[in-house]
Amino acid sequence: MADRNQRITFARSPKGLPVPEDFGADETPIPTPGPGQFLSRTVYLSLDPYYRNVMKNSPIYADRLAPGDVMVGETVAQVVESRHADYAPGDYIAVRNGWQQYALSSGQGVRRLDPLIAPVSTALGVLGMPGLTGWAGTVHLGQPLPGETVVVSACTGPVGSTAGQVARHMGARVVGIAGSAEKCDYAVRELGFTACVNHKDGDLAAALKAACPRGIDLYFDNVGGATLQAVIANLAMGARIVLCGMIEAYSMDSPPPGPWLGPVVGARATMKGLVVYDHMHRMAEMERVVSGWIREGSFRYREDVAEGLASAPAAFCTLMRGQNFGKALVRVGPERA
Repeated sequence: MADRNQRITFARSPKGLPVPEDFGADETPIPTPGPGQFLSRTVYLSLDPYYRNVMKNSPIYADRLAPGDVMVGETVAQVVESRHADYAPGDYIAVRNGWQQYALSSGQGVRRLDPLIAPVSTALGVLGMPGLTGWAGTVHLGQPLPGETVVVSACTGPVGSTAGQVARHMGARVVGIAGSAEKCDYAVRELGFTACVNHKDGDLAAALKAACPRGIDLYFDNVGGATLQAVIANLAMGARIVLCGMIEAYSMDSPPPGPWLGPVVGARATMKGLVVYDHMHRMAEMERVVSGWIREGSFRYREDVAEGLASAPAAFCTLMRGQNFGKALVRVGPERA
């Protein structure tokens, strides 16, 4: 075990897209667990777009950051020392350690992981909060029917790839939206989507009309903005829209202008907001079904892994510019000490 605890801290609220200078770094003594606590070392750190909202202390989230605070974040960790009856050294867990190598926990909000079900890194992606978001938004809000056309934006990330593959398993025809030819090829070849549209290739509304000639029955929205506007122009009668993420707006100081919603009325469409915390009770359900699909080879995922805690700020900036491919992670330490 290391002698000191390396940490990445919050330095300032970004202006527009984040830059590495918005973060700091320090080190502290490695804490010692007290009664009812355990110490764990971080193995993987999850990088998620919503951290950008936390960095501006958005009222949507309970987290608050002051300069010098360790950055908040979900992690996969391994218990190294324990004075807690339910956790023993060697146990793998999903826990909010934040952007640091070591942290204490009382066990609240901790999820025990079984490395035999799937690689432990998936607990931060398709078998974690992002996967649950895609699962709940598709199965319980969107409810696609066999043969319906489902469109998913940011379709190669952990939320979008889960939403799209779940819809495919439910018998829907899935069309992805991504930002490069490579990502679109992956969506069709590996994820099993019927088609994928590159939103950087000109007229997105026209491309969606060609890919969805009978209209869009369900749209799982991860980006908002102009992409949502293009989808709204192609809704089928009785369409549903699941509003999950608005990544285009996260790095703006004021919200972007919204789309004209007249076609929503004309299509008798339904729009629903998705907040994953309303569906935490479905985590075991999602984990059981999706892990089974992973083991049988009918569900694919991709991870974009940066090496070392010091790489986290730059990797997060890459994520917020849409330059990552797959679930963004930082490997902070080895899986086995």
